[in-house]
Amino acid sequence: MKAFYPQLVYIEPGALEYPLGRQLKEKFEKEGVEIRETTSHNQVRNIPGKNDLQKYRNAKSTLVVGVRKTLKFDTSKPSAEYAIPLATGCMGHCHYCYLQTTLGDKPYIRTYVNLDEIFESADKYMMERAPEPTRFEAACTSDIVGIDHLTHSLKKTIEHIGQTEWGRLRFVTKYHHVDHLLDAKHNGNTRFRFSVNSDHVIKHFEPGTSSFLERLEAAQKVAKADYPIGFIVAPIVWYEGWEKGYQELFERLESILPTYAKKDMTFELIQHRFTKTAKRIIEKRYPKTKLEMNEDERKYKWGRYGRGKYVYKDDEAGQLKETIQSYIDKYFPEAKLEYFT
Repeated sequence: MKAFYPQLVYIEPGALEYPLGRQLKEKFEKEGVEIRETTSHNQVRNIPGKNDLQKYRNAKSTLVVGVRKTLKFDTSKPSAEYAIPLATGCMGHCHYCYLQTTLGDKPYIRTYVNLDEIFESADKYMMERAPEPTRFEAACTSDIVGIDHLTHSLKKTIEHIGQTEWGRLRFVTKYHHVDHLLDAKHNGNTRFRFSVNSDHVIKHFEPGTSSFLERLEAAQKVAKADYPIGFIVAPIVWYEGWEKGYQELFERLESILPTYAKKDMTFELIQHRFTKTAKRIIEKRYPKTKLEMNEDERKYKWGRYGRGKYVYKDDEAGQLKETIQSYIDKYFPEAKLEYFT
């Protein structure tokens, strides 16, 4: 699939005080992209469209260039101590994505240009925890790889973390546009992860993303560039024939990835879950979705702050975990399973 390119760009005036902000403005002006001004990346209005659905789809092709003013990093990630805020939003149309509710009525894509300030904050967190390593997740609220061919913010972050003694960077992507990242001086401090799934899930629930084969070919390139790699299997969906579908996933992974890529590999497993709010938004935005969201067939799992979500019942969740872990043990015996949730 083609790399993302915005159809409409909004720029905060403050973003032009930074080199990246000026570079992006000049780039899009030369390409003839419509540029509008916005007072804040959190207050973008007047995205074109005759109805909410059209506005949503147009927002997915809108890039907002802004300044990240609040640099208190999130600490709620299972695989990292902090989230590093490089971007917000995603051009993909994954039906199940938690960003449907996290971003609410702001599904447009934001990139933040005050990188030196972000790096300065990250360095402070590292110093506070030293000599313990500090892991930063760069894809909590976005698919940063999907826009980095335009901004190179991720590449600069990889190289910044690569220069540190105690910093570690992680991110995950469904996109294969990685060529510009292959020569980054990462020094082994960045784990490059790909989101993968069975053909059934990718076909029905992940429009607007790179194909499974494209992701695997990108993983080969990344492994050859000596990045530690990992895979997130998410969401794990219970459907008729899921056992065979997920076994085929691991068979294909094993057959395509080179031996050197399997020595330091991680897996993260996340079962499908949803909230009542997410279900309402998903059915509105993707009215023909085949995503199963029947509360009566799920278990309600309480989370932080008195809020919860619907996950698979214990028997089904146990079968999913046991079966997929057996595939990992069979095809990738040296890999580390970081968690199942």
